[in-house]
Amino acid sequence: MTYAYKLKPTPQQVLDIEENLNVCRKVWNYALRERKDWCASRKSPVNACSIRGEYILCADEPFPDYRVQAKRLTEARKHIPELANTHSQILQQTLRQLERAWDDMHKRGFGFPRFKKRHNLRSFVFPQLGKNPVSAEGLKLPKIGIVAWYYSRPIPEGFGVKQARVVRKASGYFAMLTLQLDVSIPDVPFHGHPIGVDVGLEYFLSTSDGVQVKRPRFFGELQRQLKLLQRRLKTKQRGSANEAKLRRKIARLHERIADTRKDWHFKLAHQLCDQGDSIFVEDLDFRITAKGMLGKHTLDAGLGQFVNQILPWVCFQRGVFYGKVDPKGTSQQCPDCGARVSKDLSLRIHHCPECGSIKPRDIVAAQVICTRGQRGIENVCGVEVTGILVTGSSQLAMKQKT
Repeated sequence: MTYAYKLKPTPQQVLDIEENLNVCRKVWNYALRERKDWCASRKSPVNACSIRGEYILCADEPFPDYRVQAKRLTEARKHIPELANTHSQILQQTLRQLERAWDDMHKRGFGFPRFKKRHNLRSFVFPQLGKNPVSAEGLKLPKIGIVAWYYSRPIPEGFGVKQARVVRKASGYFAMLTLQLDVSIPDVPFHGHPIGVDVGLEYFLSTSDGVQVKRPRFFGELQRQLKLLQRRLKTKQRGSANEAKLRRKIARLHERIADTRKDWHFKLAHQLCDQGDSIFVEDLDFRITAKGMLGKHTLDAGLGQFVNQILPWVCFQRGVFYGKVDPKGTSQQCPDCGARVSKDLSLRIHHCPECGSIKPRDIVAAQVICTRGQRGIENVCGVEVTGILVTGSSQLAMKQKT
């Protein structure tokens, strides 16, 4: 688990944190430049030279991966005081983060790692802390000292602090403590009352029990204020103190929007866990929806954050089963008889010509999701699911994706 605490550093500790961030940024940029130069040297044609310049490296020069760059970092610390004054593990974690970003580019199709401008690198990690680093008075960080903090909640009994990430936000500095407990926790099995959840923009979510929650507009309510601040920013002199002050005010407003959205998501997830023992959702890729004409509203609602991050975590904490089902045609089927009822997006009421069922479109989709989830469990187990009501239509059978 990860617990977040707000720090109350002294002016000298603020300077130390900013210096660590600055050195980590330089190490990131230097290591990334080494990798880009090595790749560029291997792309030069053998019969021509570039007009602007060439990257000439030895043919047997090894690729500067984490192992090679960490060894070079150790040698550089002997000659560069700026590196020697910074904790070595912080710089090693920066190289590990670059290695991870490089691997994600090749294996997961992510974008090319970018160079970090000033204030773009906002965190660094202490992978190891000393003995008893946590107390009510403060958090003991290597080479920084004991930093006072708001000890908002105690560390759970039995958990140990594995690592600490210091993060700079618009509202101050935070410590993200990763807690670890050596215990095996089994997966939550399917049990109890099932609920299907359909998310959208007209209603943030609709459940198979008939509950519908209106979509709040976190960004829309503060958009006018944000627009006025950004318009004032255009008139400020570049690099002036007034520009920096206005940028901090804009950043705090963005952070307020994000914190409000996240808090509302957590409260809604707990309400869903109070209503059912098993929750099924659609297996959707919200990145595609965020790029369409409704992308602004999709990002404002934070559908991906709620469905893929917050709701699974709350279900795990509360002992509620969480599953995903195939999203194809959930609003085009009747949940009562299984007949296919085609309708476009503008039609918000479901009317089945076969059985005469009339229901809101979103609730119909949630009921189909719930039935597909139960059928998926039944197909996997090979036996009837006991203790729950399962629709008898075989058209809704769909194997659950896990």
